Amino acid sequence: MRKLRVAIIDLVTKAPTRRLYARVMNANLASIMPQVVAVWCEEAGHDVTLVCYTGFENLVEELPDNVDIVFIGAFTEAAQLAYSLSNLFRSNGAVTALGGPHARCYPQDARQYFDYVLGFTDKTVIRDVLNDCSQHRPIGMHIAAKQQPTTLPGVVERWKFIEPTLRKSPFLKIVPMIGSLGCPYTCSFCIDSVIPYQPLDFDVIKEDLRFLVRKLRRPRIGWHDPNFGVRFDDCMGAIEEAVPPGSIDFIAESSLSLLSEPRLKRLKRNGCMAILPGIESWYDLGDKSKTGAKNGMDKVLQVSEHVNMILRYIPYVQTNFVFGLDVDKGSEPFELTKRFVDMTPGAFPAYSLLSAFGQAAPSNLEYQRANRVLPFPFHFLDNNQAMNVKPKNYSWPDFYDHVIAVTKHTFSWRSIFNRFRASESTIPRWMNVVRAVSSEGFGRLKYYTELRQRLDADPQFRDYFEQQTHELPQFFADLIRKDLGPLWKWLPKGALYHDQNAYLNSEIDTPLKTVSVSTPLQESCG
Repeated sequence: MRKLRVAIIDLVTKAPTRRLYARVMNANLASIMPQVVAVWCEEAGHDVTLVCYTGFENLVEELPDNVDIVFIGAFTEAAQLAYSLSNLFRSNGAVTALGGPHARCYPQDARQYFDYVLGFTDKTVIRDVLNDCSQHRPIGMHIAAKQQPTTLPGVVERWKFIEPTLRKSPFLKIVPMIGSLGCPYTCSFCIDSVIPYQPLDFDVIKEDLRFLVRKLRRPRIGWHDPNFGVRFDDCMGAIEEAVPPGSIDFIAESSLSLLSEPRLKRLKRNGCMAILPGIESWYDLGDKSKTGAKNGMDKVLQVSEHVNMILRYIPYVQTNFVFGLDVDKGSEPFELTKRFVDMTPGAFPAYSLLSAFGQAAPSNLEYQRANRVLPFPFHFLDNNQAMNVKPKNYSWPDFYDHVIAVTKHTFSWRSIFNRFRASESTIPRWMNVVRAVSSEGFGRLKYYTELRQRLDADPQFRDYFEQQTHELPQFFADLIRKDLGPLWKWLPKGALYHDQNAYLNSEIDTPLKTVSVSTPLQESCG
């Protein structure tokens, strides 16, 4: 096999930015799998360049020249940027492959713009793509392993790709690690809900922790597990065996059901500085919040008490909510959230709008069967800029009125001050302020207010939301053009649009053919 020049592009964001919170955090949001693929490509004997795009670089100038194959990792919100990059690289003779959440959620669409679209990706998948490394056009190949990989290269093996990205962060530097794949919970909207929980090698974790305390002074670690601490004693035991107490800090996403007070004491002792539990709904998912059949105000009271208890041990808590679920009706879900904000001032509430990401979750089939999925360009599917599922129990103006009201309450100066005062640690205090006055607080309030005004003032805008037309309002097209900048000219024709019911249609007609990694790729090009 010839030695290839491989480029790997990790799209942390979809557009240039100068926002303060992005400056602090974007470099710390680098994905693990692009680094893993880089390691596997080097192990196969190829030359590798990895570019992590955080929004502060000139992306066009960062792109390597004269490459044979390009792997791009992207969330759906960066799909249009990924399509433009693929078109640019293809015009220069390179073969392109797409991985990451967008490739898993929208393989039917992505195959139009890439030679390879990767589902579950292990070392064998990458090896087979590198061995083939040929053009598959006009429709690319969908390739996937039968399951998630059982092992991944750890920090030690990925360090040469981690370190340059850490240097992009001005002061808060967080090393990405992962201890498990999949999730034991079955949230209907989540891409991990159908993936069996699988712990990774604890010996690798221990080796990585020992490496980091030798390499960095009190390293900060971001655990990328969909739900950290499912095997709590094993996780904590690995940390305690590898490094002394007080030698690392870490951030993790977990569920309230795992966060009992004895466990919180142990988390604190081992360096947990921030935890991100999912509450999601006041009427559903009680197993995740350990509230059982309680809902409404009863659930608010119990969850608030629990989160306030967590804050006694963990200095930073982000609570995650989803608005627009089918169990929501009237103003009560939003009013209850306001009550929670007031009763739990130390927690930072993160709000998402219900979104159906292609074939990420089986419930998306039901939304598509009911003709409730809107064809918003991928660029806006970031859980906030567009809700692509028509609400079951709200009109669009009514829904946005409620979202604006709870956002305004959450990021009022009174709430910002209460959040600041409730935290005793410097970094959490100021992170909450920065997030509130940046894109997550003031920025979203401004954006939602403009959408709400346009729903009344612009007939085409309202018709698009009501599915009376699929013609994209100019407002959205202009935002994409601005964000893509010089790469706008490389966006392929038709790439602003996609079949929002592709998942359903593929199930009705012919299911998407996925090439098994045991099948010789050249023989399956047919």
